Amino acid sequence: MDHSTTHLGALVALLDSLPADGWACGPTAAALHRFDGFALRPPFHVVVERGHNLQRVGHAIHTTLDLPPLDRERVDGIAVVAPTRTLIEIARTTPDDRLTIALDGAIRDGLTTDDFLHRRIADLRTRGRYGIPKLLRVIEGSEVSRGGQSWLEREFLRLVAAAGLPTPATQQVLGRRTPHTMIRVDFCFPGTSLVVETSGYRFHRTPSQASIDAARVNRLVLDGWTVLPFTYRQVVDEPANVIASVCEALARSAAA
Repeated sequence: MDHSTTHLGALVALLDSLPADGWACGPTAAALHRFDGFALRPPFHVVVERGHNLQRVGHAIHTTLDLPPLDRERVDGIAVVAPTRTLIEIARTTPDDRLTIALDGAIRDGLTTDDFLHRRIADLRTRGRYGIPKLLRVIEGSEVSRGGQSWLEREFLRLVAAAGLPTPATQQVLGRRTPHTMIRVDFCFPGTSLVVETSGYRFHRTPSQASIDAARVNRLVLDGWTVLPFTYRQVVDEPANVIASVCEALARSAAA
């Protein structure tokens, strides 16, 4: 027996039985999108608009206040939550290693992009998506394993280029925090004393991380550098303020 065909038919029957429009979501959507590590099997997860109190024995019927058209798709004729929104939704309950595999596979298969994923995270993070801090942590780890600049660093460079500012040098060593620990900064504008640090995706930093960050900044300031740290949220939500601060710092450096 082809269990995948049987499960697909059962999912279609479940959706057809609902008195309201429903979309496959969560791990069910992940399986329909063929995320690595997910297979279609009961219990099925389905989401309907808030206001419908629906139950189906053996399955999970969720409700939502917000499922815009860009978060809806059809796969094999089945209504399903789009891949990017699905990654955000499954993050809360999916272990880090499994989420990493799904994330990397979705990007590899063209189901989402780094940029679109971050845009949806920015749009949805204040609406009760409790898995977003975990997803951001997984993204950060995945980017390290892939090598090269992170999305946040690339986004800062894009903002700088769009503003017509000089291109900063990246990943420059400017000193030592201890005799055995170098200070490598994200961005340094050549011919100026300006350093910019993008502080990653973490919503909260541990006391030890905060102490290390403070020691790095203190050493740089004592060595004559002007340091502007920007958070993920500032780069994503307040790009005009970020660029304004950079422009002011560059002007002060030129006047010094």
